[in-house]
Amino acid sequence: MDPSAWIWIVVVIVVIALVLVLLMSSRRRREAFRQKRDEQNRQHAAEIRRKAENADLEARENEARAMHAKADAEKAQVEAARLRQEAESRQSAAQEFRTDAEKHQYKADALDPDVDADGNRRDDTQMDAGRNDVRAADAGDADARTAEARNDDARNAETRDADARDVDARRSDADTTDATRRNTPRE
Repeated sequence: MDPSAWIWIVVVIVVIALVLVLLMSSRRRREAFRQKRDEQNRQHAAEIRRKAENADLEARENEARAMHAKADAEKAQVEAARLRQEAESRQSAAQEFRTDAEKHQYKADALDPDVDADGNRRDDTQMDAGRNDVRAADAGDADARTAEARNDDARNAETRDADARDVDARRSDADTTDATRRNTPRE
């Protein structure tokens, strides 16, 4: 055989070997690239799972907070309803006390001979002042107007004092009743 044929055979074998080496190395590179890509995908998937777990945990916490807030709101509504009922009962009790006080005042006015039909109080000083007014008018004295003004002032002061006593009595009755209700155990 010719030496050039042997050279061609050796060249062909070397080329085939190089092609095989290149194919094997490209396969290894592709395998390494695939493994690297798979590892990156695993890490990315694990990160996404952690985020999903955190989001799920946060969602559950938010739901728990929402349920707690809803329970607080319902509790507040129940408390408001209870307070509303208590206020209504106290208001009706106060109205009853006011009605009783007015009845007692009316009875007292009916029994008192110094009170006229309109509920205005007449006392001896006013009657005396009225006599003085008549005398002063007969005499044409200018002091009559002053006496009348004093009588009006006295009547107004007496009315204010009577009103203040009535208000104090009503408050005292209401305070006593409220204290009694507060100290009475509920069933």
